[in-house]
Amino acid sequence: MFFQRLRMTLDMIKFEHSLFALPFALTGALLAWRDAGFPAGSAGSKFFWIVVAMVGARSAGMAFNRILDADIDGRNPRTKMRHIPAGLLSAAFAWGFLAGMSALFVAAAAMLGELCLRLSPLALGVVCFYSYTKRFTSWSHIVLGFALGIAPAAAWIAVAGSLDPRILWLTAAVTCWTAGFDIIYSCQDFDFDRSADLHSVPGRLGVAGALRAAKVLHAAMLVCLVFLLQSFALGWIGAAGIALVAALLVYEHSLVKADDLSRVNAAFFTVNGYVSVLFFVFWAADVWYTYKGA
Repeated sequence: MFFQRLRMTLDMIKFEHSLFALPFALTGALLAWRDAGFPAGSAGSKFFWIVVAMVGARSAGMAFNRILDADIDGRNPRTKMRHIPAGLLSAAFAWGFLAGMSALFVAAAAMLGELCLRLSPLALGVVCFYSYTKRFTSWSHIVLGFALGIAPAAAWIAVAGSLDPRILWLTAAVTCWTAGFDIIYSCQDFDFDRSADLHSVPGRLGVAGALRAAKVLHAAMLVCLVFLLQSFALGWIGAAGIALVAALLVYEHSLVKADDLSRVNAAFFTVNGYVSVLFFVFWAADVWYTYKGA
């Protein structure tokens, strides 16, 4: 019974979507490792605990979102069959899962160093705070983006022991990327958000205006990635990764029209999965090229 409820909880929080932000966090860790001169020793352990911390934080944040929004989800035709409003999973079990994932995150942060441990409550606060924002600001998408965007900076701190302002270009890029695709996804709830007095960019600007805002945010992401490339003096492989991300984002926006949202899921889930994974592959290859030439 316990494992059945655990499986349903993982399904509820879309556990597999941890993939979205994890490659960017690992990119931050790789850049810190490269910047330190590729020191041997604890790199493997650091990367392992970064993955654990990412899974814990993201799972805790998603569980909190599902608990807090259970009533809203139950009134939304698109989400009324989610596990808690549909009665498939109790809020009490979800709270227990949230506590367990939060503890896992804090434990992983402790393994990554004293500064990471001290910052862990703040990180959890940011991740959970997002769930409140749709109740008072149309730009809740930016808060969600920032919640994912702090991951590369946190990974840098985990490896380097302190924060380098250059990695904030990656924080800004992930913030813009996430906010952009979340705006696209939220276009599905345009009518419900307005009727329920919830705040969102589609609710404020309309679907067509929201899609334009998403394009601006994704263009800003690419600009941030170019500055990141220059800040760390990466080579042509990293530049090719940015070009591929740009092509994928153009394709993503071609899938969604103001009068046709039928392919939102393909744009949201499939394309963005490729964006994060392929970006990491290209930048990891660039870092590896530098490492082999060192």
